[in-house]
Amino acid sequence: MSSQSRGQLVLVAAAVVAIALVPMVAAYLQLGYHADVEATGEHRHPAEDAERVLERAVHNASVAATGEYDWSERDQAADEINDTLAPFVAQVEESRVESGVVYRVDRNVSAATTWAAANCPTGPNREFGACESVGGVVVQERAGETQPLAVALDVRVTTDETTTRLTFVFRSVGR
Repeated sequence: MSSQSRGQLVLVAAAVVAIALVPMVAAYLQLGYHADVEATGEHRHPAEDAERVLERAVHNASVAATGEYDWSERDQAADEINDTLAPFVAQVEESRVESGVVYRVDRNVSAATTWAAANCPTGPNREFGACESVGGVVVQERAGETQPLAVALDVRVTTDETTTRLTFVFRSVGR
């Protein structure tokens, strides 16, 4: 093989490799970019983080209490839900202190009462029994058992720039 043929072979091989790299580079660049998503969590709104954690916690707590208490034990059901929520509330309140974000989470009994009045069926033809707010937890009597419907929470988010106060009413599972 002459040196001229060898040079042409090397040149062709280099061209093939370069052509093969083009789609790989394009794919790499596309995987690393999305216009709607920030690269880090630094700039997300802290209230959204708290909302996600607390919504999931209410779901888990209501699953644990569903079907476990008679209607006469509704106070105990609400206490169990609040006890189950306690570590998640602590997790939220302690989660971003080092980055200058302070959370405060409290039960909102009046929001729970308002939600119960607006969302629980009333009248002579209703399918379920009474609906009550117990310690920020909305429960309803269904077939003699306590069914958790919702939990109302106030969340105060304090950062270096601002304080935001929010009230969430999270629906329970199976609502």
